[in-house]
Amino acid sequence: MEKPNRLVLQENDTAGTLRHTAVSHIGFRVPDVDAAESFYSRVLGLVRQEELPTGVRMGWGAGHHVIDLLEGPKGLAYYGFEVRDADGVQGIRERLEAAGHTVQDLDAGHISAAIGKPEGIVVVDPDGTDVHFHSTVHRQGENAADPGRRPIKFQHTTVGTADVARMADFFTNTIGFRISDQLEDGRFTWLRSDKDHHTLAIVNVGQDGELDHYSYDLAEWEDFKSWCDRLTELDVPVAWGPGRHGPGNNLFVFFDDPAGNHIELSAEMEKFYDDRVTYVPRRWEPTPSSVNLWGGQLPSWRKVSQSS
Repeated sequence: MEKPNRLVLQENDTAGTLRHTAVSHIGFRVPDVDAAESFYSRVLGLVRQEELPTGVRMGWGAGHHVIDLLEGPKGLAYYGFEVRDADGVQGIRERLEAAGHTVQDLDAGHISAAIGKPEGIVVVDPDGTDVHFHSTVHRQGENAADPGRRPIKFQHTTVGTADVARMADFFTNTIGFRISDQLEDGRFTWLRSDKDHHTLAIVNVGQDGELDHYSYDLAEWEDFKSWCDRLTELDVPVAWGPGRHGPGNNLFVFFDDPAGNHIELSAEMEKFYDDRVTYVPRRWEPTPSSVNLWGGQLPSWRKVSQSS
């Protein structure tokens, strides 16, 4: 049974503790690793960085990896964040343990490109999925990206759940994210941990532990336009967009990988400067025209509680 949707959450003093933490990497299971690897290489310019026992690790050459493709039924295996805040990983560990969560050290293989002494932890989120938090890593491959042929960076992860409030409480009041925006019915919330409007989003999909989508960042409108043409040239069907989200105000276009994972290309993400302003999260009407300001059309897999 689907759990209540309405998000009633009071941020405590922990919310906003993280101000220099970015999305890092993601691991998901796919039925055909070879087909997925070929797709990510051809479309997004990712290259194999390492062979895993049950899959492959991919990134943009030198530096930290972006995705792990693991053989198995389609599903989210884990997702990670790079904590650039001073003493950030240790602070997260202490807050998690104080809240009664079991915290383990992250396998060094996930932070092999670390700068200085590697530090990482793994905890199970409220939906039962592993979340990685690790110290700063090298990202030379991203910095060298040609924005016309490859995205600039991995930008954010959106997880699907049956209990948005529970997940949002975990990430704000224990981990240290802050809410940027939400739908007023509580079915969708966007959280930030650096200057980007969101590094993590949480959406009600009626079941726990799902990957709703994940997103790559493009530099600007000209690159965004070129990528829409590029997808056509590569015979990759557009699943949603192009459009502009209300929350985040970012341009977007969606397409799917061979396993059916939803991939977003995004540009012009709204920025927040928490050291200079006081901000109250906005509550958007749960309508198609809120999540797409350019006409309100939705893909088959995105639902809102009001049709107009």
